[in-house]
Amino acid sequence: MIEFIRVNKTYKNKVHALKNVSFKIDRGEFVFVIGPSGAGKSTFIKLLLKEVNPDSGKITLFKDDITKVRNRKIPEIRQSIGVVFQDFRLLENKTVYDNIKYVMELLGKSSKTIKKEVPQVLKMVNLEHKAKSYPNQLSGGEQQRVSIARAMVNKPKILIADEPTGNLDPETSWEIMEILKKINEKGTTVIMITHAKDIVDNMEKRVIHFEDGRVVRDEKGGKYLDEED
Repeated sequence: MIEFIRVNKTYKNKVHALKNVSFKIDRGEFVFVIGPSGAGKSTFIKLLLKEVNPDSGKITLFKDDITKVRNRKIPEIRQSIGVVFQDFRLLENKTVYDNIKYVMELLGKSSKTIKKEVPQVLKMVNLEHKAKSYPNQLSGGEQQRVSIARAMVNKPKILIADEPTGNLDPETSWEIMEILKKINEKGTTVIMITHAKDIVDNMEKRVIHFEDGRVVRDEKGGKYLDEED
């Protein structure tokens, strides 16, 4: 589904963000991407979303080489990937329902489809009763669940969760993880960037560990750090 083959990326300030990075993520996997700040995690996501291009190497998504696609194909690529951010990024002047409706309108969905799909994704994150609430009336965990619903409304094949529990307390974080787990169990590939050691250690999913622009560890059923670290 996703494959990086000897990918290199250096920014104009001569920061070597990725150095000869290769790995493959299969359909339906749940993968934690870990590593210190500046390790290359954000560049990996930007490359996948076509926000930046590699200097060399090959990136395939659904068997297509996205390093060579024309600009008109970029929106299609991005629509196949849902993204959840640490800071929620909800529109404060819109209700929960309208936050999700707005995304669907941008994608050109019909009113009939919107009326059908929005309640379904709100039910998926257990927020049907909050449809008419505004973001400032929600807890942090509820806002993040709205963000997940918004990311999933287009039924993406891949969900990227960028530090989705970073602003949440431990109990709420596990509520978010249960939702992500259920989404993954229904077939969506989940890629989660995180510094949450307890979550990684308890979930025992695949771990891709970046350091200094390189993949230093790629382990199924991995922990945040090996004992010797």
